[in-house]
Amino acid sequence: MTVPPSALTTPHSALITPPSALTTPPSASDLYNFIYRACDYLRGPVGHESFKDYITPLLYYKRLSDTWDEEYQSALEESSGDEEYARLPEQHRFVIPEGCHWEDVRQRDENLGAAIIEALHLIEQANPDTLYGVLSAFSTANFTDKSIVGDERFRNLIEHLSKRRLGNRDYPADLMGDAYEFLLKKFADESKAKAGEFYTPRPVVRLLVRILDPQPGERVYDPACGSGGMLIEAVRHMRNSKLCFGRIFGQEQNPMNAAIAKMNLFLHGASDFCIMQGDTLRNPKILQGGGLATFDCVIANPPFSLDRWGAEMWQTDAYGRNIMGTPPATNGDYAWIQHMVKSMRPGRGRMAVVLPQGVLFRGGAEGQIRRQLVENGFVEAVVTLGDKIFYGTGLSPCFLVLRWVRPRGRERKVIMIDGSKILTRQRAQNVLSDDDVDRLYKLYADYRDVEDFAKVVTTDDIAAKGYDLSVNKYVKYHEEKSRSYDEVKSDFDATLEEVKSATAKFRSLLESGGLLK
Repeated sequence: MTVPPSALTTPHSALITPPSALTTPPSASDLYNFIYRACDYLRGPVGHESFKDYITPLLYYKRLSDTWDEEYQSALEESSGDEEYARLPEQHRFVIPEGCHWEDVRQRDENLGAAIIEALHLIEQANPDTLYGVLSAFSTANFTDKSIVGDERFRNLIEHLSKRRLGNRDYPADLMGDAYEFLLKKFADESKAKAGEFYTPRPVVRLLVRILDPQPGERVYDPACGSGGMLIEAVRHMRNSKLCFGRIFGQEQNPMNAAIAKMNLFLHGASDFCIMQGDTLRNPKILQGGGLATFDCVIANPPFSLDRWGAEMWQTDAYGRNIMGTPPATNGDYAWIQHMVKSMRPGRGRMAVVLPQGVLFRGGAEGQIRRQLVENGFVEAVVTLGDKIFYGTGLSPCFLVLRWVRPRGRERKVIMIDGSKILTRQRAQNVLSDDDVDRLYKLYADYRDVEDFAKVVTTDDIAAKGYDLSVNKYVKYHEEKSRSYDEVKSDFDATLEEVKSATAKFRSLLESGGLLK
């Protein structure tokens, strides 16, 4: 692609805070605290649930500009000071058009919000192959409506973020990405009910990825990717292997969340990934040869019990996803499951999906689909989780693990795991600690009966219970031996007599010692 001269930017090194004025941050949490303090300039006119709409694009913009400066400096040193060479687009991962660098906006005196939006849009247009639909997803109204955030607040935001360089040399991608994950979790904590659509608790994500165990070179897909957390964890699990390039895919309906997913992957150092924006159930966009693309690992936490999900199109689905039937028009849970089954690579694909526990026992069309999943040997594990772990719901969800081909010895078997008591309780939001994740994973990996927690059953066992997958109908729970009233009363009377006798002896000792009159 040929870039016109107007797309070449001038260096801004003279405007950047000198290294001597900076303190090298020791951790991602320190960087997170620095970024989160920027939210202080938004408090009041902006609600907690909207912080990410401002902070995310500004953080991304600053990272792009500082990384450009690093690349410029490296090219300058490489060419013995040849500024024209250092400005060439070939020396940079992203083109920043003239007048659109962070420091250009920093020099503006007024209409800062509009200047930010204009710069972001021009940067997106200059990088159509990598940034299309990313920066323009953020609301122009948020940045240009001075009755919400005026120039003074934007000035304070810009100056605060300008206190530190945020390039790759200053903060490697893994540290920058971890800080952003801290930030997303904080936004989720503060926005509560509205957080579920973009943020899945990361311990749950780690557990699912650990179970699927994606390997370098395998293709990974999340059809409801939110902020991209599951895809990022998959890349991390594969140790950021270069074999991940071009093999990470996701689709997300919400335009802003899709943009955040792309930014999140970028901030974590991921390269050559594909995130599409659109309604996955009505209009899947990740295709191959005219049909759905298939993947080694499919993982998702889709919207629970989605109403008006597109059942009217499902009966004649162009992609053949109605392989086991059409779910109810008012509940799309089994539409997501069938979409993911169809997206598994034949012979080696596997999937994990988080859903409400209703999918385990509801009847009608859902019951018929569930029966076929079991009979066809797809279901490997059913795991229930504890309450108040997910944002926006106090319900205890579950997740299903399905495989195209089952490991030897597990054919036509399903492990039922009750993880409802494996959690760390907190006052507002329960969590899964690292130990909790390890316990749940061990139950899955060991694939054996554990009283109160796990039971391996056969498909015949499930058929005998009407294809109900409710875990508590299979797991064997410890039962205390019941005792009759006469036995309990007899023990109580005997114990009471012992207490009376001991009290009398103690009193006698006190009296003989002159300590009690």
